[in-house]
Amino acid sequence: MDFGVVLQTDPPAARVIDLAQRAERHGFSHVWTFDSHILWEEPYVIYSAILAATRKVMVGPMVTNPATRDWTVSASLFATLNEMYGNRTVCGIGRGDSAVRVTNGRPTTLATLREAIGVIRELANGRSAEYHGSSIRFPWAGRSSLEVWVAAYGPKALQLAGEAGDGFILQLADPDIARWMIGEVRRAAEGAGRDPGELTFCVAAPAYVGEDLAHQRDQCRWFGGMVGNHVADIVSRYGDDPSSGVPAALTAYIKDRRGYDYNEHGRAGNTHTDFVADAIIDRFCLLGPAARHVERLEELRDIGVDQFALYLQHDAKVPTLEAYGETIIPALGDPHVARR
Repeated sequence: MDFGVVLQTDPPAARVIDLAQRAERHGFSHVWTFDSHILWEEPYVIYSAILAATRKVMVGPMVTNPATRDWTVSASLFATLNEMYGNRTVCGIGRGDSAVRVTNGRPTTLATLREAIGVIRELANGRSAEYHGSSIRFPWAGRSSLEVWVAAYGPKALQLAGEAGDGFILQLADPDIARWMIGEVRRAAEGAGRDPGELTFCVAAPAYVGEDLAHQRDQCRWFGGMVGNHVADIVSRYGDDPSSGVPAALTAYIKDRRGYDYNEHGRAGNTHTDFVADAIIDRFCLLGPAARHVERLEELRDIGVDQFALYLQHDAKVPTLEAYGETIIPALGDPHVARR
């Protein structure tokens, strides 16, 4: 299992770069960031500084969207970083949340998302793409290599991830929900004539290592509110009856949701997530001592999760990175002995 860290690009950018360097030193393979250009600083500028200050980590958005950036610009950003730093980028993409809603926009359609995935991937891999009636190509990007991982929750989006994505991003760490969603993505890949084994499955969720569960829950309650935005979209489309194909384990918890304040998006201690019960936080996040993290991660790995990306939006960023690097990541690695 690989490990990533998900950061917000709050100023100063130097602190974000420092956390990325710490993550690499502690054995993380990926550094992700939110991509919400009004709430936080521009991530692609910061990616360049992270790549210059590290040796191996991959960087990318968790997640970008097709609405706020021209698709050819996004592809050029990735291809340029790849040329500069040696193919160390990955594109996480979804329909859009905070980046579009803060400007009173709406998430894109799945058809638009599918088309954007194709254009971004083809161009950023040095190939031609059809765009606005023309066939275009970056003449300078022949050696660029980029995978596009699709963030999804609902049945149609999961189908899209399996049919068109190089990977699937699930932003919660509940094993039962992960088992269902990964199964849906795999079935969609098989139905499209693809090998599901070639897709990367990534679970992303807050992780907080320590003993005080009550404090950890309060620090991570924001995540249930963020996920609730996407779940509310699913309920509005499919309803909350399990016969719709969406498990009640995902939809039932938002029944008391009363809206969302994007001024507090992704912040510990926000004021609009009282509807998120402790049990949901325990299911969606990884909390408690290191041994509990290892147990959950082993369960996710057995389901087929290839990467766990931990959100660090709480008050124990460095201690959590250290605990993962010193205890948790080694526990999930392949055992080796010097002599038998």
